[in-house]
Amino acid sequence: MRGYRAHFAFNAMTMLADNVEHVISYWAMYQKFNSPALAGFAVVSHWVPFLLFSAYAGALADRFDPRRLIQVGMGMFIAASLGWAWFIHTDTLEVWHAMVLLTLHGFAGVLWAPASQLLLHDIVSPALLPSAVRLNATGRWLGLLLGPGVGAGLLLALGPAPALAVNVLIYLPLTLWLINAPYGPKFRPAGTTTPRAMRGLGDVLRTAAEVARHPIIMPMTLLAGGASFFVGGAYHAQMPGFARELGHGDPGLAYGSLLAADAAGALIAGFVLEGRGLLKADPKSAIALAVLWALSLTAFALSHSFMWSLLLLFAAGFFELSFNAMAQTLVQLNAPADIRGRVIGLYSTAALGLRAFSGVTVGILGAAIGIHWSLAASALALTAFILVLAAFALPPRRA
Repeated sequence: MRGYRAHFAFNAMTMLADNVEHVISYWAMYQKFNSPALAGFAVVSHWVPFLLFSAYAGALADRFDPRRLIQVGMGMFIAASLGWAWFIHTDTLEVWHAMVLLTLHGFAGVLWAPASQLLLHDIVSPALLPSAVRLNATGRWLGLLLGPGVGAGLLLALGPAPALAVNVLIYLPLTLWLINAPYGPKFRPAGTTTPRAMRGLGDVLRTAAEVARHPIIMPMTLLAGGASFFVGGAYHAQMPGFARELGHGDPGLAYGSLLAADAAGALIAGFVLEGRGLLKADPKSAIALAVLWALSLTAFALSHSFMWSLLLLFAAGFFELSFNAMAQTLVQLNAPADIRGRVIGLYSTAALGLRAFSGVTVGILGAAIGIHWSLAASALALTAFILVLAAFALPPRRA
């Protein structure tokens, strides 16, 4: 199906570009300011918009054309990349510039993420939806985890400002394709009802109450939220510090190698698990994979060997893509049709918005006790949370 192939490829490219910008901007901030607190703010400012507005963005995508919401988000992404490129090229970057650009990038993601997931239901038939959702989730997480490796390569090959300018081009295919893509409300069958507008916090709470009663959506949303709260992607922002402290030659090359190891694990997970149809979506499998991810990161945080660190990050990338893609697939397939956008928005609040707090648990705490101990403590706390979730939130095994 041509429309689905374009949607899959261009969304994966956008997630790739999103994380390419993170890698380069984190490196530029580290070189300019060497501030663990600012790296923590990078995580907080990026994800707070998801925490506060994802449910509303999902409701907007329910009622209006998701293509246009996505295009507005793409424009904001492009503006952020160009802003970074300009300030780095002119050597005028200040702390407040970085804070504004990081926040702009976060709001762009809020408009894009729920709308792109909802648009998928217009592109494929109900019979193909389960496979499409699984592949789409895998594609997004591949972009999320491959972005750091690609970003490090562009950084080493071109330097920060030219790499960010090139990154703008990666956002364009999705933006241009959506101009005339034959999907969205006006292409839906006659008689399709338009969900009513979300009228405030009460509607968010009612959606949360409905999710809380669902035996699959609720534990998967809690799993994604716990992973985001305790660890998220905050360790990527601290990776320049890990590269320097592991002391393996050129810190720039070490930084790129660590990120590439994480990305390679994700790539293998996508090909092996999804390509061969292994590990079908199941709540218990998602929880087991999440525990393995947390333990891999704990071991990485405590490692003093560069080679062991590469292997552990490879394993972390493999497990992170596997459990995140599985949890997202289970939520999207089980969401009620009449509130699908709201459920997806609420899941995004947990899976993405709660990453704001990982900037505190891993980033700001790292300024106080060191990034190795802060990541290890956060990953172990996540392991405990997942085990409690498995004991009390999963549906009981049938006789």
